[in-house]
Amino acid sequence: MLSLENISAYYGDVQALRDISLRIKEGKIVTIIGSNGAGKSTTLNTISGVLRCASGKIEFLGGRIENLPPHQIVELGVVQIPEARLLFPYMTVLENLELGAYTPKARKGKEQNQEIVFGLFPVLEERKTQLAGTLSGGEQQMLAIARGLMARPKLLMLDEPSLGLAPLLVKQVFGTVKEINAQGITVLLVEQNVFHSLSIADEAYVLENGRVVLGGGGKEILENPRVKEAYLGI
Repeated sequence: MLSLENISAYYGDVQALRDISLRIKEGKIVTIIGSNGAGKSTTLNTISGVLRCASGKIEFLGGRIENLPPHQIVELGVVQIPEARLLFPYMTVLENLELGAYTPKARKGKEQNQEIVFGLFPVLEERKTQLAGTLSGGEQQMLAIARGLMARPKLLMLDEPSLGLAPLLVKQVFGTVKEINAQGITVLLVEQNVFHSLSIADEAYVLENGRVVLGGGGKEILENPRVKEAYLGI
């Protein structure tokens, strides 16, 4: 569904990605793990067009996307849920959701999509007239995911969805990711919660210093001695 071949990217003079290659199969959950500064978020930002790659190519469903602007990439079905949620805090829950459905295709099915996300997150329907900034941390994360789903993604990219959440909410977030995937949406997940993310992943990649150093099945990576020592303290 998605392939990156020898992607390099920079922030100014600092190289953040170094010849990264990875493949995402349709219908799968793929997790990228790594320490802070490894290049995880940069990889998502490069796929979504927020950051331009300096070299290499990105293909989505057989078409090149590395030179497209972000809004066109969203229209193709690649949607990113950013780290720290980035909601519109002084707008209501419903207004945030409506902004997620800004593409022509998403607008046509807005009411249907809204029913789907309210089915996934009933609390959002209860609080649809409440300002987003007044929601709890867990509710804000639900809203961020729901807003992304309103764009009718084929590939949903989540950047640290469990960040700052209580353990019970973390389990709920990962359960939601599995439910979204079961509805036919491919998921690319960046997470520092290594155990939970690898436990639900079909495939996984490990990044270190902007390079892919390990790849394989999620459970295979979870059992890797190097991963256990570096990320799980085992």
